[in-house]
Amino acid sequence: MIDERPSLTTVAREWGRIGCVGFGGPPAHIALLRRLCVKDRRWMTPGDFEDGIAATNLLPGPASTQLAIFCAWRLRGPAGAVVGGLCFIVPGLVLILALAALFLSGQAPLWIRGAAAGAGSAVAAVALHAAADLVPASRERARSRARWYFYVLAGGVATVALGPYLVLVLLACGLVEVAVRGRSLPARARAVPLLLGTPALGGLGALGWVAFKVGALSYGGGFVIIPLMQAESVDRYHWMTSGEFTTAVALGQITPGPVVQTVAVVGYAAAGLLGGLLAAAVAFGPSFVLVLLGAPRFDRLRESRTVQAFLDGAGPAVIGAIGGSAVMLTLTLDHPWQFAVLALAALWLVVMRRGVVQTLLGAAALGVLAAFAGLPVGG
Repeated sequence: MIDERPSLTTVAREWGRIGCVGFGGPPAHIALLRRLCVKDRRWMTPGDFEDGIAATNLLPGPASTQLAIFCAWRLRGPAGAVVGGLCFIVPGLVLILALAALFLSGQAPLWIRGAAAGAGSAVAAVALHAAADLVPASRERARSRARWYFYVLAGGVATVALGPYLVLVLLACGLVEVAVRGRSLPARARAVPLLLGTPALGGLGALGWVAFKVGALSYGGGFVIIPLMQAESVDRYHWMTSGEFTTAVALGQITPGPVVQTVAVVGYAAAGLLGGLLAAAVAFGPSFVLVLLGAPRFDRLRESRTVQAFLDGAGPAVIGAIGGSAVMLTLTLDHPWQFAVLALAALWLVVMRRGVVQTLLGAAALGVLAAFAGLPVGG
């Protein structure tokens, strides 16, 4: 740290500002945090900030949210972590819940239903784009290209075939790499299967358990947990339709927050405003716990060869899983015009390398035009 540490009021104001303007997902969040903490205020050295990025990327959960919590912890300790984290999360949460009330209303006007169907059509392209962005760095650090391709394939197949249980395959890929390098089994890896069971819960209890798994298992990016959310919210509990779910994922992309915030829309569909707030609180809870308990030990975590080996196996599988989620999201589309929108979105994002937010807004506009042209927009 270089300059005098800020007050909690300053942390609340600055982290809240980032929470309001952080459109564009983790890259935008990281850039804004770096500008604030390193360049403008000089609260952290460049090395400290990069160490924070590396450490939070080792944890399950939304990495950019955990980075925001970690930076606030570095500046003001546990109180700063809680204040900074909440101020970073709440603006996007308020916005996404307001949009959920608008888009999931049974009496939504035609243009709203068209916008939802259009934006939902492009979500699979967004997932494919997210997977493609992770490929270069992951492939570069691979010890074996053959194993890397195997892990990617395993993650993709598991997403399509196993749904919410794909996390077991991600875990297995990490453990295979650990075994190949002759390392011992990480304790946290041994605990993951315990989270996959579904106790006999109903109502808010079921919602809370689903939200906890979303927050605790979203490893390698929010899109990897989409199959779990989809299986639980659409297939198991029938809280929402497939079309409403793709709308929820789209809302998670166009609001200033992580994809994990999609769980708030799921909660709203399940139990109204209370459900949305409960789902968000439970999903983000593990991030606060992991940073508050783990931050003093981040240096040892980063230096662990066992952890690095596990990540080298699980990381490529995550890429495959995100790519597989694009397949699952495509299968939720109901109307021919939506596939045309998806193709345009994929061209815009993956080939022309344009922004996610503008892609989804453009897809929403096409959906409005389709609705007014008399094309079907119901799911």
